[in-house]
Amino acid sequence: MTIPSSRRGPSSRPVTARQMKALHLASIGHTHKEIGRELGIEEKTVGKFMTEVFRKIGAKSMPHAVLLACRAGLLDGKPQRHGDHAGYAAHLYRGEKACDACKAGEREYRNRRRNQQQETAA
Repeated sequence: MTIPSSRRGPSSRPVTARQMKALHLASIGHTHKEIGRELGIEEKTVGKFMTEVFRKIGAKSMPHAVLLACRAGLLDGKPQRHGDHAGYAAHLYRGEKACDACKAGEREYRNRRRNQQQETAA
């Protein structure tokens, strides 16, 4: 028995730039019709398009997709964190194995915190 796609975890395939644009438009309140007009696709195609986005990020609905994207820092317009504690945490949140740069950044962060705690205790 296969699990419905809305109950599976995030896909290993990345969300495309067009899909991110659609998710951003949805996050600021655009309707399927408006998103379709902006992306140059049919309104009924937007639903299928967004279902693919949901599947890729492991969301169950539009609000859930927006929440997950916000938590992962995908909708705030800031560059993705990489090579530090936040980058390491983002990998874990997305269910990914952290890259070497983010592991090193996490080690540095923990060492800094440990040193600060030792200085405070002394």
